[in-house]
Amino acid sequence: MKLSQFKFELPSELIAKYPSEARDGSRLMVVNREKGSIEHKVFRDVLDYFDDGDVMILNNTKVFPARLYGNKEKTGAKIEVFLLRELNRESRLWDVLVDPARKIRIGNKLYIVEDDLLVAEEIDNTTSRGRTLRFLFDGPYEEFKKTIESLGETPLPKYINRDPNPDDEERYQTIYAKEEGAVAAPTAGLHFSRELLKRLELKGVDFANLTLHVGLGTFRPVEVEDLTKHKMDSEQMIIRDDAVNIVNSAKRAKKRVCAVGTTSMRSIESSVSTDGFLKPYEGWTNRFIFPPYEFSIANAMVTNFHVPESTLLMMVAAFGGYDLIMEAYQQAIKEKYRFFSYGDAMLII
Repeated sequence: MKLSQFKFELPSELIAKYPSEARDGSRLMVVNREKGSIEHKVFRDVLDYFDDGDVMILNNTKVFPARLYGNKEKTGAKIEVFLLRELNRESRLWDVLVDPARKIRIGNKLYIVEDDLLVAEEIDNTTSRGRTLRFLFDGPYEEFKKTIESLGETPLPKYINRDPNPDDEERYQTIYAKEEGAVAAPTAGLHFSRELLKRLELKGVDFANLTLHVGLGTFRPVEVEDLTKHKMDSEQMIIRDDAVNIVNSAKRAKKRVCAVGTTSMRSIESSVSTDGFLKPYEGWTNRFIFPPYEFSIANAMVTNFHVPESTLLMMVAAFGGYDLIMEAYQQAIKEKYRFFSYGDAMLII
């Protein structure tokens, strides 16, 4: 498949700038692969599609306040620092993106906030991911982490095009977020309220938790027409024994196994045994899924409406079928569904 096959015109007013009033009150499009049908529901109706013994796979990664602002020494130029991942705890080394990149060089210092509470120095600009900064901070690690968290901003994606507000701290995070390390939310999970999870549980639905720390590579644009030549950034993931047992039991019993989000789907597809079952895993994945692709574990999926030509849309098209998913997207535009991180949801069964 080619990149141009995933292009579509999206009216800018359909990009959701704010979350729906209630988490489970967003709209839900239900796409049935067997029937080729498309239904329009509300997210809490997801309850009607699951029964006793079915499983939902949740990504319990937690977003940290990754966006900082600093001023360059001498010139005072404002620089945005986007924390990607911690490289070395002892040395306070971090992989970061800086913007504008041209304004900072190796050896330059950045002062985060005016009272110089936090100073960072660029020590490398040759990494494929961006820059490496060393934070110059006297004090224990816990204090350093608290300082970063107090100065950092919720890393809303740029396309939301507004400053974060206090509500975003809670709403740009799933209610089951636990393991800190993501710079972007696994957005399909944002639709689940505590009440909805409880009602699913009462119906007998099981939950399998795994962790994939979402990085900015998820949003990196595909720049090659031939999809086989695109390389995904690696993201850290953990699948533990308890999740493996829950998923494999449901698979053996021929129950519905639903991946909540593209990150959960990519995780489970990155650790499959030769006989098609889920295996425990701790490490990194750069799995890129696009049509045609044979899925091994999940037979259902919850996802949001994604950016044209994105790797996320490609994975959804691989799972739902290219023609049906592209038709669903055209219907979503016609019916004025809300797109992207704070937008509406799709259930593919």
